[in-house]
Amino acid sequence: MLLAVGFFTRIPVPSFADFDVSELNRSAKYFPLIGLLIGAIAAVVYWVAAQILPPDVAILLSMLATIYATGCFHEDGLADAVDGLGGGWEKEQVLTIMQDSRIGSYGAAALILALLTKFIVLSHLAGGAALLSTLPVILLVGHVLSRYAALLVIYTQSYVRSAGKAKPLATQLNKGELLLASVFGLGPLLLLDDHLLWALLPVIVVWVWFSRKLQKRLGGYTGDCLGAMQQLTELAFYLGVLAAAGMHGRLYFTAGSAL
Repeated sequence: MLLAVGFFTRIPVPSFADFDVSELNRSAKYFPLIGLLIGAIAAVVYWVAAQILPPDVAILLSMLATIYATGCFHEDGLADAVDGLGGGWEKEQVLTIMQDSRIGSYGAAALILALLTKFIVLSHLAGGAALLSTLPVILLVGHVLSRYAALLVIYTQSYVRSAGKAKPLATQLNKGELLLASVFGLGPLLLLDDHLLWALLPVIVVWVWFSRKLQKRLGGYTGDCLGAMQQLTELAFYLGVLAAAGMHGRLYFTAGSAL
């Protein structure tokens, strides 16, 4: 668990004198718990800030807190993955572009639109009287579920680089580890009202779509692809919550009123 925290966040962890990089693979089952930790940071920052500031400002501060806590780890993966998949044709070309530390037009557009969409959707949710008090729970579930979605990529596909930042995580999980990760990853869904579980539908659609794209274009995944999957499924979940709440009459504002 501590190795997972140290790998995916900036939170200090104890040093391990006998550390072996291969041990990171055994930490994979704890990835949803990293989502629980980052989601808790998002929820607490939002809740505290919302006591004295407008909801949209509280949401922005919450987003900044999670980006700082993770070192922009997953957002960087999204930008690199979109750059590679958007700008490359052959597998090796895609992988080369992903490995380039510079950000391209595809990646910049994806990063801006992803952050903007997240901010606007969460602002609308905060503007709905019936969901204002449950937004911290929605943030918590979104971070956990999206990291579970990334973990499922590791379970179902193969790592395509001979070396890379996710190489130590590339060995597939066994069924016992997947079961434990599933408890961590799906358990927080019990905190949601039943009608909000419809938000799982867009998450599943996005996961299947992006997984098939990775398999078709690369024959597997890279670390950047895992970051992209986390970002995409987190957004899909928030959009699903917004749609589910609207269909059940739980949002009481007109378009734009949250901003």
